[in-house]
Parts: sequence; C-alpha cells; structure tokens
Amino acid sequence: MTTILGYPRDNGEIGIRNHLLIIPTVICANHVCNRIAHAVPDAVVIPHQHGCSQIGDDKHRTFDVLAGTGKNPNVGAVIIVSLGCEVIDPWALADAIRPTGKRVEVFDIQSIGGSIKAIQHGTDLARTMLAELAQQPKTPVPLNRLKVGVKCGGSDATSGLASNPALGVAADRLMAAGGSIVIGETTEIIGAEHILASRCSTETTSRKLYDAIGRFESEISRMGADMRGGNPSPGNIAGGLSTIEEKSLGCISKCGTYPIEDVIRYAEEVPAHGLYFMDSPGNDIECVSGMAAGGVHLVCFTTGRGTPTGSAVIPVIKITANAHTAVNMADNMDVDVSGLLSGSLPLNHAGEAIWQEIREVAEGRLTKAELLGHQEFSINRIGPSL
Repeated sequence: MTTILGYPRDNGEIGIRNHLLIIPTVICANHVCNRIAHAVPDAVVIPHQHGCSQIGDDKHRTFDVLAGTGKNPNVGAVIIVSLGCEVIDPWALADAIRPTGKRVEVFDIQSIGGSIKAIQHGTDLARTMLAELAQQPKTPVPLNRLKVGVKCGGSDATSGLASNPALGVAADRLMAAGGSIVIGETTEIIGAEHILASRCSTETTSRKLYDAIGRFESEISRMGADMRGGNPSPGNIAGGLSTIEEKSLGCISKCGTYPIEDVIRYAEEVPAHGLYFMDSPGNDIECVSGMAAGGVHLVCFTTGRGTPTGSAVIPVIKITANAHTAVNMADNMDVDVSGLLSGSLPLNHAGEAIWQEIREVAEGRLTKAELLGHQEFSINRIGPSL
C-alpha cells in the first residue's frame, strides 16, 4: 500500500482530516470562540490561557504553537478571533498560516462591537467555510508523507514491557514505508538518553540531545526542586514503575530502531521522512499539542493505567497492554495488545495491529477520542506573566 485517501494541500502536504479550526489569539477570546464552535459543531477550537502579558521567547512560543496548529495539514481552513489589544498579533498569525494555501479569516471582538456581534459574525463565517470544505473530495495521497507522533502517558509496568515495544514495531513499519516518526518527552528519557544518543545519525544530533537534557536539569536545579517528586508520578509508581530510569528505558522503545536524524524544538515543523526527537515536556497534552503544531497527522499514545485525552486537530490512537485497562476503559482504548503479556500475541503481530490501526485512522476511521469529542489543547509556557 503506497497511497492512502486524504486531502492534498497546496503546499505539497497531505491532510487526513479536513478541519475548520477556530483560534483565539488570547484567553479573552476563548468564550466567543467556544460559542461559535457550539453553534457550528463541525468546527474545532483550541481555547488556551495565553496570548497576553507575555514577552520574549515565551510570547514567541505561544505564537509558534498557534501558527503551527493552524498550519497543520489536517486543518483545511482557519478563523482567527482576537480581542483587539493583546500581544499576539492576529494579522501576523494569519500571515504565518496563509502560505499553506488554506483560507484564513481574522476579526477582533473590540472592532466588531462586542461578544454577541462577534459570535454571530464568527458563526456565519464558520458555516460558509465549512460548506466550502465539504466540497473538497478525498483523493489518493502518498503514504510516505505521513507523519506520526509516538507518546506514552499514564504509564505502568505493562507500557515498557509490551505496548511501547509493539508501537516501536509499528514505527519501523512507517519508517520503512518512507514516513516520519517523532518522539518527544525530554523529561522521560532521563537515564536512557545515552541509548538514544548512540542512535543519532551524527555527533551534532547526539550533542543536541544531551543539551536538551542538560537545559531541563539546569532549570529544575534553578527552581530548587527534584523532578522525582513528579516523575515517576504516583500513578506510575502504583503501576509498578520504581524509578525515572526504569520508566525511560520503557519509554524510548516506542520509536522503533531507526537512526535519529535530528533534535527539533517544541512545535518546530517535523521534516518529511525520518525519525526525529522533539525537545518537549512530558505533560501529555502539552507534548501532543507541540507535535500537532509541528505538523504530525496523528499520535499513537500508549497507556497502562488509561487516559482519555485527545487533540483538536489530530487523531490520537490509544494503545494499552494492560488487560484490566483494556476492559475497564474500553470506551477510550483503540488497540489492545495485552495478549503480549499473556503469551497469546507475538510482538510482530501486536506491532502489525497498531500499524493497521494507523492506516485505517489515516484514511478516516475515527479514534475513540474523536468519537467522544476530546479536543484537549495546551501550550507549554516558559516565562512568567507580566
């Protein structure tokens, strides 16, 4: 299979969804955006708490995540809603997204005359733009343009023993087909970074990986804190993980066996073809949001204890090797590979089941998170409010 059905984009990318995305530039615009999305349920929205009282790199990060999410190839059109006086420039945001070729509309609440008028204006725009998107048919697009993020959360002993290695097999299948894999969670490779560094394609990439770890550890030290107070989490420990090193050794197996081509910044565009490491937090929603802003089409998310979270613009496939979680949280789990631990499912077969799920979701099958309406979104912040 060298093609899947998707949406070819003007900039050469492919989409596996065709969302109308509503972006508030600032927390003050969240309510208006939420009301528009409520009136037009087929639209998706990414409310957040940022956009004002930010400076320097912190402001740039918020801008980059919002722009990257708008540029994600699963997004077919964008409405940007501004209050009118925040630090995130809505017109600059639109200019950053428009080179993708998609329609981008901008308005601000202050100029349009308040919340009620803004909600009505946005609702009318959304209905018109959704009608346009509905006219775009799916066509065969190259499978090797697919970019997949690999993530774990709510981990327990079954994650490192089974679901992460199975995902690694599926990751290698996509890599062999010419696609892209991105792994993140800088905080969750500590103690195993030397193993990933040994797999880097160049000494420069290896050094960038070590530098990412060093920056995080320096920041934790500056705060006078010990990361082991939060990682492993209480749930990780209850699930059988004793140390960050044990957790990390299980974590890194989910990206397969190919060389790491480069270390990229949080929310930086994921290159086509190859395995990449994104310097990102371990926090589930912040990490997935950064991957979405980097342009991944979907995320494969392993979990032992279970988590329901999804994303506004990309499908999130939930994979578990915990037989209890597979039954207890069946509403949220997409792939059950618990047979790996009972001896009834070989590793290659488990990896093939995940690979099959990736292809089916890429062609339009909805994940459990999508069916339940999970649209979690969060921006990793790096500075104080002013």
